[in-house]
Amino acid sequence: MAAEGGGKEMNEIKTQFTTREGVYKLLTHSEYSRPNRVPFNSQGSNPVKVSFVNVNDQSGNGDRICFNVGRELYFYIYKGVRKAADLSKPIDKRIYKGTQPTCHDFNPLTATAESVSLLVGFSAGQVQLIDPIKKETSKLFNEERLIDKSRVTCVRWVPGSESLFLVAHSSGSMYLYNVENTCGTTAPHYQLLKQGENYAVHTCKSKSARNPLLRWTVGEGALNEFAFSPDGKFLACASQDGFLRVFGFDAAELHGTMKSYFGGLLCVCWSPDGRYIVAGGEDDLVTVWSFSDCRVIARGHGHKSWVSVVAFDHCTTSVEDGDPPAEFSGSDEDFHEQIHFGAGRDRANSAHSRLSKRNSTDSRPVSVTYRFGSVGQDTQLCLWDLTEDILFPHLPLSRTRTHTNVMSATSPPTTGQTTTTTTTTTASTTNPSGTNGKDSVSNSSTSANPANSLPGTLPRSNSLPQASNPPGGSTPNSHTGSSSNSSGSTKGNSIIDSAFIATGVSKFATLSLHDSRKERHEKDHKRNHSMGHISSKSSDKLNQLSSSRTAKTEVAKTLGTTLCPRMEEVPLLEPLVCKKIAHERLTVLIFLEDCLVTACQEGFVCTWARPGKVGLLSSQNNPANSPSGTVV
Repeated sequence: MAAEGGGKEMNEIKTQFTTREGVYKLLTHSEYSRPNRVPFNSQGSNPVKVSFVNVNDQSGNGDRICFNVGRELYFYIYKGVRKAADLSKPIDKRIYKGTQPTCHDFNPLTATAESVSLLVGFSAGQVQLIDPIKKETSKLFNEERLIDKSRVTCVRWVPGSESLFLVAHSSGSMYLYNVENTCGTTAPHYQLLKQGENYAVHTCKSKSARNPLLRWTVGEGALNEFAFSPDGKFLACASQDGFLRVFGFDAAELHGTMKSYFGGLLCVCWSPDGRYIVAGGEDDLVTVWSFSDCRVIARGHGHKSWVSVVAFDHCTTSVEDGDPPAEFSGSDEDFHEQIHFGAGRDRANSAHSRLSKRNSTDSRPVSVTYRFGSVGQDTQLCLWDLTEDILFPHLPLSRTRTHTNVMSATSPPTTGQTTTTTTTTTASTTNPSGTNGKDSVSNSSTSANPANSLPGTLPRSNSLPQASNPPGGSTPNSHTGSSSNSSGSTKGNSIIDSAFIATGVSKFATLSLHDSRKERHEKDHKRNHSMGHISSKSSDKLNQLSSSRTAKTEVAKTLGTTLCPRMEEVPLLEPLVCKKIAHERLTVLIFLEDCLVTACQEGFVCTWARPGKVGLLSSQNNPANSPSGTVV
């Protein structure tokens, strides 16, 4: 799916791609890199990272960009789609010896045209506070490496604070710092503050104020990335042990957890309204987790290697009014609770108010779409849409059918599902997803034989965002045949093989449960063996306390539970776009108002103009630089 056609085209680097909103185009004149533009030899180097800040410059050109390449750190005025990049004039450039920058973060609260506060984490464990505009180095934290000697994996300013910041290390620990405090000349002593399942929080015992204020020990192995919720109250942590853990930050309490399909989790992000979390990692999947329900609601399969970055596009995430009024079975309060959007950014608040208004007037449906993206070590960019048929699987047929093409049945829903075979056949022939998706999750619609009833999570896979049924009107049996044999791959997540993905995920919605049960034991054996084999590859370096056999056992324990549902138990998303856009593995994906930014390990930071924005650059440069000239 990486490119149309085959052969040579499969390895061709794409410079544009199309979505429903239009064409995104690579602006070659807006590429940022080292001044010599020579590809960086990335072997043994830390990932290239990019940070942005707006200094509210009166000239209207207030965006600033920072990126690291090897031992070097660059700070430029970011001109985006407006003007071509001028690499000969960096505002600041730093070259480090003996250590490499690994991550960085600006404080948006203190940023001005005359001064910015930039935190930089390093491979040897130190954290530096610098001002690249004044070209000053304010402080160096963990200078003697008495707090932690391992690599800094993630550093973030605490939202709403001008002085507090959080630092994660590959040791699996996080530390809360205050820029006003020193780190002391001796190793810190800690006192237990709070402890829970696979995590502990300690305070620093000291007669005078010193750093760190707190130490978090989370999971086993490296803590690869963390992300604050939009309101700053919660913290999502992605760890090498494969767990996503979400904490209440101030109370240091565990809110919920999720386990990857196999391998470590490498990246995590929040939806703009804080309702959903997306994580990616070594299982090549993107996993969508509901914050309120504390469960996996969907997975996305499109990458061929580890997923390195996930990010929501707050500009494309939308809530739209429905067309005709539809029936809603239940109280207004029930519906309001189902689609209530929590506090978030302005766009999310606007969506919330529209939802509330629509609900209080005529209960008309809404169309909800969350757009998020991912990049990976397979050099591919994937864009995904998370729509209401995945988010609200419990809605009645008359409601969901209005907005989802897959809900195209004309016959009324059947009642009383006696056996799983009957239910699946009915859903496949008369109502591909709506009937099964509605009735089987209803508390009042239960089977005569509970042992043969559908699993509570399975019907959600019948709400996949598929445009139409497969050509030719395939029968349920043919769907089953193409799906049930897909578990014989050697890789844990390839129970859905490439042919299955290419044909379309609608086949997944019409799995015959009767036939699949016959092979359930064999599937379980193959999956558990495959995932145990893969997880054991990383157990040597990540879990020194247990043998590979124990690691296999732990994987087998979580698979099929709410922590890690089986592939057939949750909807499977297909990417809207899946394009190869670089020669080296991708390490950055950031959505801005008029563009999206990607970066690869060769040290090239690329700007992709959103539809309708490409002309801004060409109109302000040489006329020869036409929009067509920026796209191969």
